[in-house]
Amino acid sequence: MSIKRIFFAVVGLISLLLGVIGIVIPILPTVPFILLSAYCFARSSQRLHQWLLTHPWFADGLNDWQKHKAMKASLKRRAFWVTIASFSISIIIVPLLWVKIMLAIMAVVLLSYMRTIPVIND
Repeated sequence: MSIKRIFFAVVGLISLLLGVIGIVIPILPTVPFILLSAYCFARSSQRLHQWLLTHPWFADGLNDWQKHKAMKASLKRRAFWVTIASFSISIIIVPLLWVKIMLAIMAVVLLSYMRTIPVIND
């Protein structure tokens, strides 16, 4: 295996780990990390790339993104609500005002970006 393929495999695995952690920790955005994993796996390991594209959690969203550069309306709604819920819980739990403000700004930026993603009607 070449150094380039090893590099992409390592970055893909780290990105996948961060994406999975991002499912429960709102500071880490899940979708960009999963997309980066798909990109890296496509350049390093056909087996890992195929696994990611067929994984029950990620397959639909990744395939829609690859084909249409868009996401289904139901997935986008779910992503909005999960983002709002996780950031809200974090803002409530965190005791420091500056961290609450930072989290609120991050939530607004992320939700603003998510609004720009085109929608595929279900």
